Amino acid sequence: MTTDIAPSLPTEEDDLSIARRIAAGDQVAFERLMRRYNRRLYRLARAVLKDAAEADDVLQDAYLSAYRSLRQFRGDAALSTWLSRLVLNECSGRLRRHNRRQNVVPMVSSTNRPEVDIVPAQDLERPDQATGRAQIRDLLEHKLDELPEPFRLVFVMRSVEELSVQDTAQILGIPEDTVRSRHFRARSLLRDSLAQEIDLAERDLFEFGGKHCDGVIARVFARL
Repeated sequence: MTTDIAPSLPTEEDDLSIARRIAAGDQVAFERLMRRYNRRLYRLARAVLKDAAEADDVLQDAYLSAYRSLRQFRGDAALSTWLSRLVLNECSGRLRRHNRRQNVVPMVSSTNRPEVDIVPAQDLERPDQATGRAQIRDLLEHKLDELPEPFRLVFVMRSVEELSVQDTAQILGIPEDTVRSRHFRARSLLRDSLAQEIDLAERDLFEFGGKHCDGVIARVFARL
């Protein structure tokens, strides 16, 4: 997945005009559209599927489906909402296929996950800082994957992508109050889960034993 930013589509151009340009074969407009929504739609797929490679595949399939279907886009919903629903539909179809295959033969899962491009908070971030941020990100992703899907989706859309309550509700087809309650519940569950990790880690802070302990004792005796 790329994080390159292409020139944005003209802000004065409405969704319906953009859809018509792409439907007419304007691939430059289509590329700009993909770059505009790549990160949001990837995160949405990743939240559902809990697998980076699967999310990449779904994103590509959804874009191909969108390219073929844009002639039918009538502007009843925002183009971003329409694309998000396509991604969710692709995710649902993929999960159904996986579930059917699991009933026949166990799926083989790979532990090799593709790296997602990370933009450091600072250009001069030290290697240890970058490593620490990556470790925290991995922990957060792991804990988020453990949440039930309805909470994962809302958390990603509200806290990660910073979509409004209204937009999130439209994309998921649920009431705004449900978005608020699920977001609150997701944050609470994540806080509780991370607090448990911190409680366990506290016991290992400034660990002193093994070779460290032996080394100090040996140096003391050497100075006697």
